[in-house]
Amino acid sequence: MRTIIVGTRQSALALTQTGQTVDRLRRICEEAGLPFAFEVKPIVTRGDRILDVTLSKVGGKGLFVKEIEQALLDGEIDCAVHSMKDMPFDLPEGLTIGSVPLREDPRDCLVNLHGYTLSDLPPGARVGTSSLRRGAQLQARRPDLRIESLRGNIDTRLRKLETEGLDAILLAAAGLRRMGWADRITAYIDPEDCLPAVGQGALAVECRADDEQVMSLLARLNDGKTERAVRAERRFLGLLNGGCQVPIGAYAVAGSGEEGGEVSLTGMVASPDGGRLLRATARGTDPEAVGSEAAEALLAQGADAILAEARE
Repeated sequence: MRTIIVGTRQSALALTQTGQTVDRLRRICEEAGLPFAFEVKPIVTRGDRILDVTLSKVGGKGLFVKEIEQALLDGEIDCAVHSMKDMPFDLPEGLTIGSVPLREDPRDCLVNLHGYTLSDLPPGARVGTSSLRRGAQLQARRPDLRIESLRGNIDTRLRKLETEGLDAILLAAAGLRRMGWADRITAYIDPEDCLPAVGQGALAVECRADDEQVMSLLARLNDGKTERAVRAERRFLGLLNGGCQVPIGAYAVAGSGEEGGEVSLTGMVASPDGGRLLRATARGTDPEAVGSEAAEALLAQGADAILAEARE
C-alpha cells in the first residue's frame, strides 16, 4: 500500500480544508478498492511568517505556495491542497493542478458585532481587509469608509475585529464556512457589489505531472463545472498579469458537463483607491476563450494604465 504525503500550510483553515479533502480521497479509495493511505504534512510558508505588512508589498500570493511546491519537486510530498486564490497563474515546470474539487461559496462577506450590512455601515466606518481588491471595490461603492490593513489567519482577523476597534471586517465566506463558523457571517456580499478573487472558494490539489498514480486518483475528486469556471478565471488573471499587487476580481459560472455548457465570466480591474473601476462580461463554451475575451475587453477600456499605475 502506498502512503500519499499531502502537503499544506499549517494555518487552522489550511489544515481543516486539507483534512476535509483527505477524508474525501479516503472515501474514494474505499469505494473503489484503491490501495492508498494518506499522511498530512504541514509546511510553514513565507506568507505565514510575514504578517506585519500587506501581501502586495512582499510579493503577493506566491508567498503561500513556493515552499510547498519545492517540497513537491523534491519528492518530500506527493500532492498539496491549496486555496485556489493563492495559486499564481504560472506553475513550476513539472507540477500541475491534478484536481479542482467542488467549490464552496465564492462570495466575500461582512463580519461585525452590530448587524451592519454593506449599505448600512455608518459613515466613516473603519473596515479591515487584507485585500486590495476588496478595499478598492468597497471604496468605489462607499468612498466614505476607512479601509484598514488586516493581516493574519482567519481566527486572528476575527479577534482583531474586537481588539482593534474595527466596525467590520471583510473575509471570504468559504473560509468561515469550512471552519464551521458560518454563524459569524453578518452579511454576504453579492458579486455585483464586490467581485471575488480569482478562484475564491475553490481548492487546487497540486501534484507532479509525471506521478500517474496520484494523477489518476485526483481525477476522481475533480468537479467538472468548478474546474471549467476556474480555468476561465485563471486565464483572465494570467492575461492581465495580476496578483495581490493590483485590484483584480473575477467570477465565472459554468454550465453542466465536463466539456459542454456555457461559461459566463465577469471580471474587474480597479485603481487601489476605487476611483476607477472597470468591469466586463464574456460568455462562451471555451473557458480559456471566455477568460481571454473578458481580459481583452478590460484592456480595451484602459485597464493596462490602471494596472501599471497600481504596480508602481
